Amino acid sequence: MAAELRSPLLPPGPQRRRGLALAVAAAAPLLALLLAVVVFSRSLLTVSSPEPVDLTLVAGARVASSSPEIVELTLLAGAREKGAVCLDGSPPGYHLQRGFGSGAHSWLVYLQGGGWCNTTESCSERKMTEFGSSKLMEAVEFTGILSNRHQENPDFYDWNKVMVRYCDGASFSGDAEGVDRDGTKLYYRGLRIWEAILDELMGLGLAQANQALLVGCSAGGLATLIHCDNFRARFPHQVPVKCLSDAGFFLDIKDISGERFMRSVCHGVVHLQNVRKVLPKDCLTKTKDPTECFFAAELIKSINTPTFILNSEYDSWQIGNVLAPNGSYPGQSWSSCKADIRNCSSKQFNALHGFRKKLVQDLKVAEGKSDWGLFIDSCFSHCQTPFNISWHSPFSPRLGNKTISEAVGDWYFGRRHAVKQIDCKYPCNPTCSSSS
Repeated sequence: MAAELRSPLLPPGPQRRRGLALAVAAAAPLLALLLAVVVFSRSLLTVSSPEPVDLTLVAGARVASSSPEIVELTLLAGAREKGAVCLDGSPPGYHLQRGFGSGAHSWLVYLQGGGWCNTTESCSERKMTEFGSSKLMEAVEFTGILSNRHQENPDFYDWNKVMVRYCDGASFSGDAEGVDRDGTKLYYRGLRIWEAILDELMGLGLAQANQALLVGCSAGGLATLIHCDNFRARFPHQVPVKCLSDAGFFLDIKDISGERFMRSVCHGVVHLQNVRKVLPKDCLTKTKDPTECFFAAELIKSINTPTFILNSEYDSWQIGNVLAPNGSYPGQSWSSCKADIRNCSSKQFNALHGFRKKLVQDLKVAEGKSDWGLFIDSCFSHCQTPFNISWHSPFSPRLGNKTISEAVGDWYFGRRHAVKQIDCKYPCNPTCSSSS
């Protein structure tokens, strides 16, 4: 049996209800499975399961914001002929917002997060959602790093911005086929989707970019690390091209019961969907199991393109699903802590600080690369680029007195020599709303 666990952020309306029902039904038999997801749909600020902080609520008052622009879905042309299809065989899609002014020839490509599926059963269930079929995809709102408003997104607001929808279940990396439980085909074509959509975007102006940035959140953040050098290789050497991975640094650690739950999940993804093609060759030569090469700690060793790692030291999704997944502890002993870090006991904090220590250790490779950037805050959060409030606002997390947006901008445009900030232990940072 297998399951697929969605992240806390899901779209509203009928799709949200379908996604929640599938997630709950699937998670029950396996206790909790899978991964991080950030879904851009009609409201990026809709919270559908317990989060430590309501990102729209700070100091007791809701933060007012203007209505973001709704961007329609574009389906990939000739998808079936290219074999670049979603799990159910439908064409993949993307949302394109054209740049203007000085940003008319600058491009930001954003890879959507959306979990993984690691068995025929979980992929069969996934294909009945917007994470496996474009038939269920809708228009999205662009906020945070995708916003076209200067006050919300000062460095990238006028760029061409693309959000690539995620419908393969393997971080845009698989290339295989399977058979669904009803006898129909399952298409594991994430790598072909990546290649075909990038090819189409190149024809729409990306090839003439004078600067470019590849971004992704959660499972999309992992995809950003996987495809970063491939993205760079599509442009002339003189064009500045960089990558930003948000909440994509999933740890290969033992959970509190001593099991490597996340390793077992990723093992299923790698082998079911034939992810091996995109994994670093130097990593594959030194390990018997390619699963190890699917984790960020190994991926970053092989990336040559300047990359920015944005992550929380106490990633709220990983704390609840990697460190302390359901079933790894007795009764409800971790439930309150997982819902709100302020509820954690001293013993639980020891485990959380151990998680932080492992993350910081794994990031040593990035610290040693002069053209890389880091913003590793101690907030209890997951995915910070897609939200105005965390990306750039008076209530944003700050390190070195910089918001995430300012730090990323300083790094991308070279406004500061080194942009590498690693926060102290929770609860040291007063700008984290979860510690207020």
